[in-house]
Amino acid sequence: MTTNTLIALVDGSAYSESVCHHAAWISGKNGWKVKVYHVMGRRQGIAQQDLSGAIRLGARTRLLEQLSDLDAERAKLAHEHGRAILEDAKAIIQADGDIEVETRLRQGDLVETVTAKEETGDMLVVGKRGEAAGVAMEHLGSNLERIVRASHKPVFIANRAFKPIKKVLVAFDGAATSLKAVDYISRSPLFAGLRVSLVFAGKETRGICKSLEDAVATLKAGGFEAETIIRADEPEKVLAQITAMDEHELLVMGAYGHSRVRSLIIGSTTAEMIRSCRVPVLIMR
Repeated sequence: MTTNTLIALVDGSAYSESVCHHAAWISGKNGWKVKVYHVMGRRQGIAQQDLSGAIRLGARTRLLEQLSDLDAERAKLAHEHGRAILEDAKAIIQADGDIEVETRLRQGDLVETVTAKEETGDMLVVGKRGEAAGVAMEHLGSNLERIVRASHKPVFIANRAFKPIKKVLVAFDGAATSLKAVDYISRSPLFAGLRVSLVFAGKETRGICKSLEDAVATLKAGGFEAETIIRADEPEKVLAQITAMDEHELLVMGAYGHSRVRSLIIGSTTAEMIRSCRVPVLIMR
């Protein structure tokens, strides 16, 4: 069941503005509304140090009250900061078009929130990195991978700067998810008017050639004139090389498959592949 809704996750990082512009592009092409979520960590706005053990006798009650007031003020400021992030995100998205935008402020685990709310949307948009990117790279990679693993909806991973999308590269391995991705592209208004290339990395076989021919036929039926690329190399190298040439502005990949492409999305190299890729990545389920 479709909801005609896009879920965008923002955190106030440098990537959030790109998330908003990509969200506006996606929703504008599809005619969807946007729900923007900012998820505060469980301890956000809470004091990190417990000083109560250093307080003695009569001063204890007064200082505990002051510490309690400080905690409450920090929590209030954190909520105000979160609301400001959402207001800015809404303004950016609506400046890009006549788009209906709703905002949601939540506190808790990011992935748990995504899992609980993803059924209210048809696609997720998230930035490659968050506001703590400079100090917690491994944690951010884990969060991103957890979202990709947990979500049952397509996940659009925005890079730092928005760039108009005119040409799409599809990582194709002949597996069910890559065929599903091709079918999705052929039917979705999101890809209307875009140029599409199918790339297979590995040994060329009769079966792969037949699968590529079928995929091209599917795209042609949807109004696309797709080109095919076959490279006898590792998928991660091929995808990085082609996207680095600035000939494609979006990479589409299936989340599951039977080749090395599967390890890029499910295995330990997920976050590194997404970081190194110079274009946004759409992960299909």
